[in-house]
Amino acid sequence: MSEQSGQKNHFKVFIIGSGPAGLTAAIYTARAGLNPVIFEGMQPGGQLTITTEVENYPGFENGIDGPVLMDVMRKQAQRFGAQSFYKEITEVDFSKRPFKLKSYEEEYTADSIIISTGASAKLLGLESESKYMGYGVSACATCDGFFFKGLKVIVVGGGDTAMEEANFLTKFASEVTIIHRRDEFRASKIMYERALKNPKIKFLTNKVITEVLGKEESGRKSMTGVMLKDTKTGSVTEFAADGLFIGIGHQPNTGLFKGLLDMDETGYLKVKPGSTYTNIEGVFAAGDVADKTYRQAVTAAGTGCMAALDTERWLEAQE
Repeated sequence: MSEQSGQKNHFKVFIIGSGPAGLTAAIYTARAGLNPVIFEGMQPGGQLTITTEVENYPGFENGIDGPVLMDVMRKQAQRFGAQSFYKEITEVDFSKRPFKLKSYEEEYTADSIIISTGASAKLLGLESESKYMGYGVSACATCDGFFFKGLKVIVVGGGDTAMEEANFLTKFASEVTIIHRRDEFRASKIMYERALKNPKIKFLTNKVITEVLGKEESGRKSMTGVMLKDTKTGSVTEFAADGLFIGIGHQPNTGLFKGLLDMDETGYLKVKPGSTYTNIEGVFAAGDVADKTYRQAVTAAGTGCMAALDTERWLEAQE
């Protein structure tokens, strides 16, 4: 297929990113005998590795730890011959085939590429926030809301994401407080009014979280509240809560592909409707990197399967 196929750094299928999308794509392409290679990047296993328990992934009746689920998927892909490289891709050249890729000084070539670099939740950037991530702090209400039955939670943010998360959380929590740094909200009128009408939702405006508070008992960490600073007066108060949901949006990990692949205004990769084809032949996109709507492990895995089948058929057509 290419004169470079004999080189040791040449691969038929090159997968960038290793969450549910990348690993599912690896399982399918490996079973098709395409010997895929997965570049796992900075966060092997993707966003699920910062989730303690996953209860909504089909097939695990009693739930499964996020990192354990990713490990199971990885081993499944490796059983069929997929290889994992714990390296980051730093440069890509899609101008001609075979495609060229770089991980710092190392160079690789590939006949086809599946991009599954995911998206990252925008966080507050506090040290205490990372300390209690998965122990009261979460960036995904649909993933973790269930664990807060009858408890008091906070949602931070002022856009549609925050309103949506807050409304969803009222199914479980006894009280949801939306904390926003201004007194005006970016959220659409309909989303804001829906939150406003919900008797379980309260609003605290002109406040920023400066610290997440918590305790550690017999080796188990749990969040107990936050410190709030008033943006107008500067006064600091303590606010008790069992959970904190960061609802300030997501950022797709697409910096590497700027100017090369078609993206929407927020940086999500555009794919041809009903497929995983990007605007460049032989380059496919799967998972949260191309999905700003659902962002679930199971939907990411589904598009990983689609990308694998699209890649396999595309490669066959090139032969």
